[in-house]
Amino acid sequence: MKSKLNIQVFEHQSLRIGDQDFTKNHWESLIKLNELHDGKYFSVIHRGIKFSEYVGVIQVNDDTIEILPKVDKGSEDKEKWKGFLIAMMKACKKLSPKSHGTANVSKQNLSLLELYFDMYLNEVNQLMRQGLIKQYRKESKNVKALKGKLEFSNHLKENLIHKERFYTNHQVYDKDHQIHQILAKAIGVVKSMSRGSFVHDKCLRTQLSFPEVKDIAVNYAIFDRITLNRKTQPYEKALEIARLILLNYSPDIRGGKEKMLALLFDMNNLWEEYVLRMLQIASKEKPGMMVTGQVRKKFWEGRIVKPDIVIEYNEITIVVDTKWKRVFNNKAAIEDLRQMYVYNKYWGAKKSMLLYPKDDLSKQNITGSYYQEGSQEKDEQNQCEIGYLNIVKENQLNSDWAKDFLEKLEWK
Repeated sequence: MKSKLNIQVFEHQSLRIGDQDFTKNHWESLIKLNELHDGKYFSVIHRGIKFSEYVGVIQVNDDTIEILPKVDKGSEDKEKWKGFLIAMMKACKKLSPKSHGTANVSKQNLSLLELYFDMYLNEVNQLMRQGLIKQYRKESKNVKALKGKLEFSNHLKENLIHKERFYTNHQVYDKDHQIHQILAKAIGVVKSMSRGSFVHDKCLRTQLSFPEVKDIAVNYAIFDRITLNRKTQPYEKALEIARLILLNYSPDIRGGKEKMLALLFDMNNLWEEYVLRMLQIASKEKPGMMVTGQVRKKFWEGRIVKPDIVIEYNEITIVVDTKWKRVFNNKAAIEDLRQMYVYNKYWGAKKSMLLYPKDDLSKQNITGSYYQEGSQEKDEQNQCEIGYLNIVKENQLNSDWAKDFLEKLEWK
């Protein structure tokens, strides 16, 4: 029996046929997947793939390819960066804290996909323990008592002999409704993509306990039409994960030969969300401080400007833009500096900051300052600093940086 492959690469790294047992079939499947998503996940090179800023996991049949984040070219410890990614995703609530931790990931060699499957099954099982809801739906079928609306043409066709039956369109109050149909569809995908893992056994037990429902075709429109109310609100998390699984699942991607599922996240957006969430939590210890994200203002000809983070405290505003990339010699790109200058003007801020990740505890959180030049002298009212976040501490995600970061900002 062929053993499963678990290929690990870093973002922006190339993977060629023959590397880590990466095959031509894998390569062709990834090319097709990339075409289905407008080529945003990676670029195709000669007999290989060059990954972009997207991190996460791709599964082709039973083989997985994990794309991990990395700050610089120093550490090649993939398990460290995998644990870092999982911790960051938990902080952003893209993984449940109840899911297996970093230690268990290393011990059991679980992929990110298995962690997501496990989280989804936990959500579904929690709903079943609480009690699955029933909803009204329309049904057309033969019944022995006249109820609802008689469909006369079908009644004549089906009941020419059986005079005691009625073909009607009537309401039914049961568990076979669209929300449960979506959840069941996702359970089926988990069952198909988790063979040979601990999740598969758990999935079989969940599927056995889940009520039988109609099999439906799922697309973006179905999820867009779902409106949750007070009764269906507990389903929000399960539906969110089911959406992620179902809309990224590509069965028979190569004419019946390969099944593929990709759960990939833009690392720039993940970094921005992580920094915002951690600063919002830390700001609760400072009464009067407000931390907001993606605040929009009109700029020019219908265009808008929206910094990643705006911090307001003691009538002082500081604008922060997160950048998941390396910066050399404390010199930011000129385009980024121009952007921060505009943010300062539009938000009435004297100071803005470009915030970069750093895997080096010897660096300070905030270092260096840029002043925008006037015609003859520096504009002291419009500054842009460069900040570094020490994201790794003792081979784990550093969760203590936010409070320290806010303390070091100059509120004067």
